[in-house]
Amino acid sequence: MAGRSGRRGFGRIRRLPSGRWQASYVAPDLRRLNAPMTFLSKGDAEGWLGLERQRIILGEWKRPEPPAPEPSVVTFAGYSASWVATRGIKPKTREGYEHLLARYLLPNFGEQPLVAVTPADVRAWWGAMDPSTPTVRARSYALLKAIFNTALSDDLVATNPCRIRGASNTTRAREVRPASVEEIEAVVEAMPERYRALVLLGAWCALRAGELLELRRRDFDLRAGTVRVERAVSQVRGRPVIGTPKSAAGTRTVAVPPHVLPAIAHHLDTFTGVDAEALLFPGADGVSSLQPSTLYKPWRAAREAAGRPDLRLHDLRHTGATMAAMAGATLAELQQRLGHSSVNAALRYQHAAQGRDRQIADALSRMSNPDGE
Repeated sequence: MAGRSGRRGFGRIRRLPSGRWQASYVAPDLRRLNAPMTFLSKGDAEGWLGLERQRIILGEWKRPEPPAPEPSVVTFAGYSASWVATRGIKPKTREGYEHLLARYLLPNFGEQPLVAVTPADVRAWWGAMDPSTPTVRARSYALLKAIFNTALSDDLVATNPCRIRGASNTTRAREVRPASVEEIEAVVEAMPERYRALVLLGAWCALRAGELLELRRRDFDLRAGTVRVERAVSQVRGRPVIGTPKSAAGTRTVAVPPHVLPAIAHHLDTFTGVDAEALLFPGADGVSSLQPSTLYKPWRAAREAAGRPDLRLHDLRHTGATMAAMAGATLAELQQRLGHSSVNAALRYQHAAQGRDRQIADALSRMSNPDGE
């Protein structure tokens, strides 16, 4: 009869509602021990109890170790989320990683266990990516490879499935053409007066846009002719986030070409608050960071007036770097002036040595006024 228990000299046997048999006994440690499985017949249950009793009599009995828990499956989605969360990266970079994951990686690999992703899976995903967006394609692959490199270090995978040679590299989709001295002058002239200093600093000091928009009165030493770069602002989900410059080398002092200093002095006197923390280029309220979108219309009109409709605001930095190289800056000097942590980016402009930032600034001014007037 289902549910009936059978009492015996050693142990207990009972029939379960399923029809199978369960066996148990009180062990030498005075705790009841159930058989690790149920039995098809009563005789099988009795046989198990007999073997257990014999082990006790012979002194060979030990309480079985509890079964090890099943290892949890680590999916790409779960691991990549923790990977991004634990990186020591800037908010803008984190936003970029999260976008690449959500848009390009998770739809393909999200639910897969890390150990199940194969080189063939990666090649199939890579082949399906739009080749007309080489930068997105390369960055997505680089992120995927970096995540699996960390998983390899964590002993979660045996090998990295990202093995496509050169997939992290991309050629510049748009060749940047630096502005000429005359074009810079035309852009400056066409910009609203309150933004002219921004163009000059971007072009002649090669500052990043985020660095320009976080400059404050205290960052300038007009007597020494320098600007100190210590902060940068970036837009993260539509909100300004103030932090350090892009790289560790981004915190730097840059010599301002002498011909630019009068325009900076005029801007400080005319458009900048008297407080040391006053922003050079504040937003409409006078205290918060200027939104890059505010510059779009005046910048577009100014570049059209200069005959350079292709010129982006960021291209001013490229222009400044190129002109510094033309003025004789060595590779190390360019690296220092631009605030690059490695020489790779500076290699685009020129090879050379270290320590002539003031001479570079003076040479830049001579380029601006070749007749010496």
